[in-house]
Amino acid sequence: MRVLLFTGKGGVGKTTTAAGTAAWAAHHGLKTLVVSTDAAHSLADAFGAPVGGEPTEVGPSLYVQQVDAQARFERSWREVQSYLLSVLDSVGVDPVEAEELTVLPGAEEVLALLEVRDQVRSGRWDLVVVDCAPTAETLRLLALPEALGWYMDRVFPKERRVVRTLRPVLTRVAGVPMPQDRVFDAVERLHAELAEVREVLTDAGTTVRLVLTPESVVVAEARRTLTTLSMYGYRVDGVIANRVFPADGADGWRNGWVEAQAAQLAEVEHSFAPMPVYRSPYRAAEPVGVGALLETAADLYAVPGAPDPFALPDAAETVVVERSGQEFVLSIALPFADREDTELVRKGDEIVLTVGSYRRVLALPSALRRCTVAGAALRDGRLRIRFEPDAELWAPL
Repeated sequence: MRVLLFTGKGGVGKTTTAAGTAAWAAHHGLKTLVVSTDAAHSLADAFGAPVGGEPTEVGPSLYVQQVDAQARFERSWREVQSYLLSVLDSVGVDPVEAEELTVLPGAEEVLALLEVRDQVRSGRWDLVVVDCAPTAETLRLLALPEALGWYMDRVFPKERRVVRTLRPVLTRVAGVPMPQDRVFDAVERLHAELAEVREVLTDAGTTVRLVLTPESVVVAEARRTLTTLSMYGYRVDGVIANRVFPADGADGWRNGWVEAQAAQLAEVEHSFAPMPVYRSPYRAAEPVGVGALLETAADLYAVPGAPDPFALPDAAETVVVERSGQEFVLSIALPFADREDTELVRKGDEIVLTVGSYRRVLALPSALRRCTVAGAALRDGRLRIRFEPDAELWAPL
């Protein structure tokens, strides 16, 4: 089972590339579903066909789905929203305004991921292609399952016990209704579902492809995206350079673009190595429909010597623990990370890693909990944290 996620800066042709890849896979005999987690829902436009909330066949072995976020919302968030509405009503908030205030930010993208999980686990497909939102939204979305897991494991149980014990008193004192057990149950269900989403997205058969155009600003964002995806444990297996000008010497203006893009492409090939860099030329017209999308995919994948775009990647684990003499080393993939933008703090049995504006809390394995941090170094695209056994907690080695 393969899952491919496509993301990139807005406007780089991410949806077209995802749709073309799905069409190429179906053309080569893989039963393929392409689904969007982007609230813009452009897949129907790319295929030039009506697409619904259930998988819709648009060609042999090729299905497209635009998730019905409202139906998912009803199943996963309604119980929590009903409680929040009762709280706002008790303090006099207008019902229409309350309805708006209790909509979960980013709900469409979050609930679309639940649909991706269901489709992957259904066993119906050889390949699921996911057209993700632009990079910033995607990174926040992919960080959510682990972040909510941290809250649920450490904070939520205590809050639930306190509210259950003191609910009558708190309701009288605060003047607002306290959450019932069914509200906590709904939150726990959502947490469990998002944990399953993360299992699917970090499985060995799931990878991300970064779509970019050969421009310095876009390439710089793609580098930062790779850093953050790696930090959160997601594997990236390729880069797609879209809208590349052909070097045909037609005129001076175009030649200037060709030279500028060639410099950026050389940098992409060098800095993202050993990942494959697929290229798609700038087209006179936007590809719409299965036939045009197949032509786009052929430019990407039907290149002599190009790797199988659907093979399982031979990618290193993003987080590994190694033994080095008397020490342990926790190694975390952080390609392109800048030492000045990287912060590392140990808090009890956890490591808090911050790179730029993104943060991840990693629970330490049992062995490392009985160690002290001896040092850390960032080199060759990996952060290596050295641990020494604590003599008071370990028997002599």
